[in-house]
Amino acid sequence: MSEKDPKTSQDLTVVVQTLLQQMQDKFQTMSDQIIGRIDEMSTRIDDLEKNISDLMTQAGVEELEEEIKVTETSGTA
Repeated sequence: MSEKDPKTSQDLTVVVQTLLQQMQDKFQTMSDQIIGRIDEMSTRIDDLEKNISDLMTQAGVEELEEEIKVTETSGTA
């Protein structure tokens, strides 16, 4: 047996607790990274939506959509 092998049940308990703590720390780090990436993706999506909206406004697409809605409602009235 190597020097690091547990020799008593207390040693085994300490080794298991240490291993579980390390696993918990790794999972917490991964969770934090995933949440950070989701937040970053959300920000990018918001920026993309704003840019698309700005482009649609510049192209006059929104005005065209409003004219179509007005035409459709007045045609059915």
